Amino acid sequence: MKDIGELCKQFGQILGGKAKVKHGVCKVEKDRTNIQVNILGKPSRSGLSVHSMWSFESMDHQGNALNLGETALLQEEVYPFIWELQKSGIMVTSLHNHWLMDSPHLVYAHYASVEEPLSFANKVAEACKILK
Repeated sequence: MKDIGELCKQFGQILGGKAKVKHGVCKVEKDRTNIQVNILGKPSRSGLSVHSMWSFESMDHQGNALNLGETALLQEEVYPFIWELQKSGIMVTSLHNHWLMDSPHLVYAHYASVEEPLSFANKVAEACKILK
């Protein structure tokens, strides 16, 4: 079994985000800095508004782990993005808003798989190519 620290670093490099391991969970975060969003009429640059997060944990002896993801999407990105995920075998588990008074209106996709983390990361990175 690979060292989780090195695997997490590779996971983060594939996804283009900052990787860290805490309590046996690899977590990667990346802000979508190209989207300017207002919440309640005020500009928001916080990671709470426009972000992507991915993680993996609970790796078994075959190298499969629980892989989770969340990505903030513009409305026109929703169907192409989730289509790419589903086409590659990643399960979309939730699709919803976080904010009621946001502009542009953002939709958050949550998705998951049980597989080798770098396989998941490569599939997600491919789906992310459709994002603006």
